[in-house]
Amino acid sequence: MSGEPAPDPQLEPGEVAGELAAEFPDLHCTSVVVGLSRGRRDPGIAERLAVLADRFRGRRAVELRREPVPAAYRVFFRHVGLDPESRRTPIEEAAIVRLVEGGYRQGTVLDDALLLALLETGVPVTALDAARIEGVPGLRLTARGERLGGSAMPAGRIVFADARRPLAELFGQVAADAAPGRATTHLRLVAVQIPGVPAIHVEEALWTCQEALTLA
Repeated sequence: MSGEPAPDPQLEPGEVAGELAAEFPDLHCTSVVVGLSRGRRDPGIAERLAVLADRFRGRRAVELRREPVPAAYRVFFRHVGLDPESRRTPIEEAAIVRLVEGGYRQGTVLDDALLLALLETGVPVTALDAARIEGVPGLRLTARGERLGGSAMPAGRIVFADARRPLAELFGQVAADAAPGRATTHLRLVAVQIPGVPAIHVEEALWTCQEALTLA
């Protein structure tokens, strides 16, 4: 930890393709490029995760879905054909993990940064290898026969995509050829503003993740 403040992230809006934008006019995609540090882990991140884990004890975890941001994700899941009872929203999944395991296990620097952003804001952030992306990623629907990395995708699935191909399923897997790896030096962090979630939550999620990575 250098003691110097992290630079303000340069947030970039991504395009939401026509049909998807028409159905969800309040859907927005935002991303930022940050460096991936390979240096010493900041112990403050683990401390912050421990404090946040204490907030997700029994009753809070059970009643989480009634809070405004988690509730918005449950509604959006249903609107896009996902059942939040069988496929949990990201923040509800994190709450269940805390209940089952009694806390959060330390992951990679990137894993911890993504988890911190989710727990503090309720907004999930997706990390992509910036060097493997062409342009600013946006959101669109998959076409018939399209593939995510090596996997076939059904038509009409919402994905993050660049100018050439799908990069990651929204709330799902990242294509192997776009995922961060050992050779990754810069990340493209992407978050989505869904209906019912204020833009400030999305910006804070990206800033929190960027800050955690910068301090590492």
